[in-house]
Amino acid sequence: MRALPSTIPQRSLLGAIKRSSLASLISLRYFILRSSTAGSALIAGLIQTFVFARVLTPEDFSIFILVGTLGVSMWLFDLGVPKILFVRLRACHLAGTTDTIVAGQANAVTLLYALLVGIGAMICFAVIAAQPTITWLHAAEFALFFLFSALNLVWFVLRNLSVAVDKYIYFETLEAFRRVVHIAAMLAMLVGLPLTVFLIAVNLMWALLFTLAARKLLRHGALTTQWRGVIVRLRQFFRENKHSALRTGTHAACELYIHNALYLVVPVAFGLGAPTIVADTTLKIFFGALVLYSAACDVLVPRQTSAYAARDPITLARATYLAAGLCAVPALAISGLLVFGAAPLFAVLLGPAATMPAEATPILIALLAAGLAKTVANSLLLHTGYFRDIARLAAAIAIVMTMAMILAVAAGSDMIGLLKIYAAIYVGGTALYVTLVIRGPVRTARNTHAAA
Repeated sequence: MRALPSTIPQRSLLGAIKRSSLASLISLRYFILRSSTAGSALIAGLIQTFVFARVLTPEDFSIFILVGTLGVSMWLFDLGVPKILFVRLRACHLAGTTDTIVAGQANAVTLLYALLVGIGAMICFAVIAAQPTITWLHAAEFALFFLFSALNLVWFVLRNLSVAVDKYIYFETLEAFRRVVHIAAMLAMLVGLPLTVFLIAVNLMWALLFTLAARKLLRHGALTTQWRGVIVRLRQFFRENKHSALRTGTHAACELYIHNALYLVVPVAFGLGAPTIVADTTLKIFFGALVLYSAACDVLVPRQTSAYAARDPITLARATYLAAGLCAVPALAISGLLVFGAAPLFAVLLGPAATMPAEATPILIALLAAGLAKTVANSLLLHTGYFRDIARLAAAIAIVMTMAMILAVAAGSDMIGLLKIYAAIYVGGTALYVTLVIRGPVRTARNTHAAA
């Protein structure tokens, strides 16, 4: 296994870490901010289910679920490029240098993703507006919801750039503002705020956040003021990183498919309405937990990457164990809530729209446990540059999951059977990710340290 080579002198970096006031493993302020934004993301997902189940018909609710899923599917165009930019910018930042070429390429990638999202929203509007039973206003609402969901793709680029240059606290402050406004606007629909006004407001909020984040990144060399020559810079980026882009792109696409496979299968096999709403609710809680896990891992990324670059296995292991411990807090809390209060929780969330089967609870708890281990492993592998290995692993899991679901539907499996198969494959894939971490960055740091 081979990760991206570090350009940072190991002895000088290790000395800097020892002398630095940031020698502790974790920034308490960042931890509080990141935890609050991740927790509010989970709450926002549940509130969205609660509100939509009451202000929309079951059919419109299920269509909004599918439109939102298509918006999230814009991650197919991610190609893992933000992680490549992160690795390169992080190396420069730790070495105390700047790279205007990488910053210019970050400009180009950000603009490319924004353009793709805009095109996707226009296609969404055109397709839905072409339906004879749907008005233009209704089609515009679906397109705005698609835009709101898909703009996370662009935001993710800025998040990685912010962490690479240690401006993650400012970014998380903006993220906290976004979550508060989003939740408040959704709750306002329960007291009469029109859906159209809500959708316009949350998209205007995106515009404000992108402006503020870009200004901060410009001042710290993660972006540049030269916005021309986008095509040239994109060609240069993919020419220099074609192998890494292919690997990260494969990994990103397969991961997106793995996490959203049920959204593709359930509507086809069981129809819209209650089955799709049940699958969405299960996955929404699971994905909300994954957001919390990612938040915990993000807090340790600066420490893990600096320790890995210095080939400091002890600090790397401590930071990774701490990430897993932080992930365990929301995992235990959500699992406890499901064990002792699943029935009333789902009854409040779904109301008359659908009934959650009791058998879904143990499956969801198993997914929560597997998601914890996989998120910790995947975060370390991504941020230390093990792109080739995770691309191969994700592709293999996606193939196995596809075959299993095809066989399950052909055999007449019900919703619970399909959820069990999904969870079993996810757990098996998680075991392989953990094995890859031990054989990859952990072994590399340990062996290089021992040789030194």
